Amino acid sequence: MMLNEITAAAGRHKRRKRVGRGESSGKGKTCGRGNKGCQSRAGGGVRRLTEGGQMPIFRRLPKRGFSNFNFRTEFETVNVCELERRFDDGAMVDCDTLKKLRLVQGADPLVKILAKGTLSKKLTVQAHAFSGKARELIEKAGGSVSIIERLDPGAAWKAKRFSAQPDRKKKATKAVKAPAPAKPEPEPPAESSTPESEA
Repeated sequence: MMLNEITAAAGRHKRRKRVGRGESSGKGKTCGRGNKGCQSRAGGGVRRLTEGGQMPIFRRLPKRGFSNFNFRTEFETVNVCELERRFDDGAMVDCDTLKKLRLVQGADPLVKILAKGTLSKKLTVQAHAFSGKARELIEKAGGSVSIIERLDPGAAWKAKRFSAQPDRKKKATKAVKAPAPAKPEPEPPAESSTPESEA
């Protein structure tokens, strides 16, 4: 017997435990929640990876490496076999026509043409990037390719992050101190005017 073959009469649906109904409910005074503490309160609990007062493992381990999450560029890929199948000879292929045919998704996708399959139709293709083989196949069939200019990856993120911050490169100008006055040189000791003692 499989789990999906268990009938309702045999106990397919398990009844939910009703707690918080007093000592006569069969679950005791604390209703299965133990004693006091955050675990016994509604909405309480301890978050994952909590180790009491000890430093958690994700803070004890060093952080190494680099993440390019804020700078990576993700393309919607379209192969030349799709262009061969969905477009007529001499057609214009751009982001709008690809979106209408549901070959790419998103409001403003970045499109890259790849070289899977063959192409025999003369097409004018506009995209943000082409593989070398895909460019060769399109031009060999008599078509042309043109690259759509796009922003520098991460430019929007950089502008958002650094626009609100003050320019930290500007250093406060230091006040020029006046030169200290020169100290007067000490005078030589005066010669004594007493006559020399006779021999």
